[in-house]
Amino acid sequence: MALKATIFKADISITDMDRNYYSDHNLTIARHPSENDARMMLRIIAFIVNAHERLQFTKGLSDDDVPDLWQKNFSDEIELWIELGQPSEQRIKKGCNQSQQMMIYSYADNSFEAWWSKEQNKLQTRKNLSVFTLPESLSITLANAVQRSMQIQVTIQDGQMWLTIEGADVTESVEVAIEKRM
Repeated sequence: MALKATIFKADISITDMDRNYYSDHNLTIARHPSENDARMMLRIIAFIVNAHERLQFTKGLSDDDVPDLWQKNFSDEIELWIELGQPSEQRIKKGCNQSQQMMIYSYADNSFEAWWSKEQNKLQTRKNLSVFTLPESLSITLANAVQRSMQIQVTIQDGQMWLTIEGADVTESVEVAIEKRM
């Protein structure tokens, strides 16, 4: 018998002064049985940074044909394709060719650094690709804050993010530095 996804709820209040985006989102997140808490929280961070009324989670790990998140326009064209971790060159090619903009989010750990040093030159030829990393230490902090129901307040200003997760281990604001690699 196959394991089923675990359902999480996140009420997120976003104040993004860099993009003049101010909105609340009530998200239902299905965590695949093979996905850990740190990766699920990276999906939430990617959602927050790119928040838009049409940005949505996909089947992700359950479907190889779609990214982790995407934003489509009203004509069903993919405006934004978001991948997590260290996707293959074929996956990156697919995302760049099928969307207007592709973004990759990853924690800056040893496996990312090895992947980056190997792929960096090839990736820089992609004009519609951006790669972002978050500090590896943040993955532990965010994973420890996971609750089945989360209240998250986010403020983004001057490229910095302050994140507060109520009802979890993280009650103070955590400053998140997202480094753009290209």
